[in-house]
Amino acid sequence: MHALAKKNITAVILAGGQGRRMGGQDKGLIEFNGQPMVEILIEKLKGQGVKIAINANRNLPAYQAYGLPVISDQLGDFQGPLAGFAAAMGAVDTDYILTLPCDGPLLADNFVDFFIEAHSHQQANICVADDGVRLQPVYALIKVDLLQDLLGFLKSGDRKIDRWYAQHSFSKVDFSKQKSMFANINKPEDRAAILEVNKS
Repeated sequence: MHALAKKNITAVILAGGQGRRMGGQDKGLIEFNGQPMVEILIEKLKGQGVKIAINANRNLPAYQAYGLPVISDQLGDFQGPLAGFAAAMGAVDTDYILTLPCDGPLLADNFVDFFIEAHSHQQANICVADDGVRLQPVYALIKVDLLQDLLGFLKSGDRKIDRWYAQHSFSKVDFSKQKSMFANINKPEDRAAILEVNKS
């Protein structure tokens, strides 16, 4: 099967949320091991051969300082990850976006390759990470051609990622051996727990 070229992928770090469970903090800028989480992810992605962009709706100068495209949602009022997907799909110059949340600092070094491998087998328009127990829906490879379909879904008022995926055939990407990658910092107490995971 034909392998998707890395030059046709833009990795999009999703940092556009409100951080409600973190007291309204901008999670991408919260430090983990002395570095903002968005910076950790940028460094990990730079070695994986894809273009990188950031989806952010606040603190834009802080994100722009990394010298990468910063894409804001076209829908106001923090409409969730799908709004970030749509904004990115309308702004990138690649055939696919590869999304990941800003609050998961334990990203695998072969993250991109896992998605390319899964795509090569099924040629699916959407590939979604699976940790062996359940889908991790914000980690996804999505064909940009689906933008109009996604905009129609958002226009209907729905914001649920799993419902949009269910309207399409998608392949699962097996990350069951790297399940710790999906530990994320949603609440202040999560940081200590994830640091502990990172030691093991």
